[in-house]
Order: sequence, then structure tokens, then C-alpha cells
Amino acid sequence: MQLSFWEQETYFNNLDVLIIGSGIVGLNAALHLKKKQPQLKVLVAERGLLPTGASSKNAGFACFGSPSELLDDLQHHSESEVFGLVERRWKGLQRLRHNLGDTAIDYHRWGGYELFEPRQQELYEACLDKLPYLNNQLKSIIGEQEVFQSADHKISSFGFKGVQHLLLSTAEGQIDTGKMILALTQKVQQLGVLVLNGLEIQALQENKQDVGAVTAQGIYLKATAVLIATNGFAQTLLPTLQVQPARAQVLITKPIENLKLKGTFHYDKGYYYFRNIGKRVLFGGGRNLAIQAETTTELGMTTLIQDRLEELLHQVILPETPFEVEHRWSGIMGIGTGNAKTTLVQQVTNRVSCAVRLGGMGIAIGSLVGEEGADLVLQQV
Repeated sequence: MQLSFWEQETYFNNLDVLIIGSGIVGLNAALHLKKKQPQLKVLVAERGLLPTGASSKNAGFACFGSPSELLDDLQHHSESEVFGLVERRWKGLQRLRHNLGDTAIDYHRWGGYELFEPRQQELYEACLDKLPYLNNQLKSIIGEQEVFQSADHKISSFGFKGVQHLLLSTAEGQIDTGKMILALTQKVQQLGVLVLNGLEIQALQENKQDVGAVTAQGIYLKATAVLIATNGFAQTLLPTLQVQPARAQVLITKPIENLKLKGTFHYDKGYYYFRNIGKRVLFGGGRNLAIQAETTTELGMTTLIQDRLEELLHQVILPETPFEVEHRWSGIMGIGTGNAKTTLVQQVTNRVSCAVRLGGMGIAIGSLVGEEGADLVLQQV
């Protein structure tokens, strides 16, 4: 691709910061940088037409952990680690709402529910037994009493079949992730950030004074510092990073008259999740059916998982309700290896940092991770 003198000067010369990835982390990093040092020339490069990973492809759950998830985390991590991460998720959600406003992201706090089948009676009882303990921990973070509550009385009103118990999270909400990314993009552009979609960074070459970036478009650019915010795709540029891709498949129905669902829902230990979008049902998950196959950076769907999603819609979620699937898609998350759940925000070399590994909680923690990545960059410029 040949550039004119004007294009080279305007967009690519004298860059202070190059941010790779225009998702929630990259855009929040850009926002933070311009708030702290407005004079910085910041370029956000995104290889796709829109964010490639999960930021505008995920289900839009404004959540911070269900009871069973938190109890499972406590089996592998210390109390301070588990609830420290919950606090970061909660603060991240508040930062997102503060930065953009609830209207711009279509935020609704309609509550979140965890479903338990008869075969999960033991797990349910363990969760119920620990609700006072969990609520006590959440009170110090959220500042509200009894965030987690029993909600069995709502099972029939939602119309579920084969669900024996429900637990409610009163502080959980939902957003429109497309509107979120649009609002973030517009906000950083108003501050002078250059956001270029369709610009793929293929390799980085660090020098004493700057970092060179090789692009698929044949454009070579330099920046004083670089932040990699590509989450599940991070190993493409940093092969040794302990972050692996995880594909999540999703479908959405056509509008359903008199839809009974309202809120966000976690099913089968969180491997499945669904919510209402107006009169539609968004349903995703099933990665546990083929963990190895879904550890991929390739966007796409599989018959195995899509068939299972439809089967559960028919049998459990909408058993008495006719529906039609209107659209299907997938997104790529970035998760830790083993039981690692912490985010990865670190300086990799003298001039290159990363802010990745959101663990499927990008909506919750992405704003905070972006700011933390930006703070690392500020030490280099």
C-alpha cells in the first residue's frame, strides 16, 4: 500500500504510543493516556473491520462471578486472590459506566441467575450453605446486603423445565457491547486518538529509541512505546505469553412475543449463558463439549455446539415456546493456562507492554485493565 506524504505525516509519523487491538482494553488504554497526557500522539491499530476478539461479540454480561464459580475459585486460590479479583471486576464495571454512561451502553441491572438441575443438588446445597459467607465478602466490595439470594419462586415464571433451583445475583446487569465499542471509539476519537481498522500488525522490532511495527499492508511505522491489547490473539506477537485463545459460540433468536425471560442467566456451572435482548434470547457457550477444538483463534461455528445450544433452548429454557434462530456468531476470549484467572498486565520489554488474559470477564474488568496497561506505557514515554 502506497501512502502519500500527507497520509504518512498525519497518521504514522512521530507516534508516541501504538496500541494494538481496538477492543475494550485497547480503547480504554487510549482514553486513559489522553486524559493523563493530552499531547500524546496515540494510534490504535486493529486488524479487523471491527474488534476481532470478543469485545463486541460477547454476550454483554455485566457480571463478576456466580456463587458456584466463586466457590470453585476458592478451591484453587486464596480468599484474598478470589475476592481481590471480584473487586477488580466490580470496579471495572463502575469505571465503564462512569466513562460512557448507562444510556450509551444500554446498561440494565435486571439481576443475574444461576440455574441448578436436580443432578446438581449437592452443588446447590453447597452454594446455599455459603451464601452468608459470600454475601459478607461482597458487602465490603459492593456495599450492599445479600447480593446473592435464593430465587426458586421465579422458576415457574421464567418457564424453565428441568430446573430445580435458582440463585439470584441482585448486582448483575447487562449491556449492549456493540454500543459500548461505538461509544468508546467515538470518545477516544474526540480526544484525538487515531483509530485505524484494517491495519494488521505482524511483527515488532524494538530499537533503542522506539519500536518498529511491520504491517500486513506494507506500512512500516514507529512508536516510542507499544501496548499489546489483543487478548486471545496475544501469542501471535508474544509467543511466550501464558494466555490461550478460547472460542465462544453464540446464537440469537428472532423476537418472541410475551418472552418471560428478563436478566442474565448462568447454566451448567457457567459453561452456558443466556439473556434477553428485548424480546430475543441470546444463548451461548458449550465450549466444554470440545475444549481442545475451541482453543483456537479461528472464528466460526461447529454443528456439535450449535445443535446443543438449540437442544437446550427447546428442552430447558424455552420448552413451551416456539422460536426461530435468526443469527449465529463466535468470539475469541483470552484465558490463562491451568487454573490461572488473573489478568496479565506487564512490561514485556523496555518499550513493549501487554494488557491481556481477561478470562471471559472483559466487560467487567476490561476498563480497569486498559487503564493499568496505559499506566505502564506512561512510564516509557
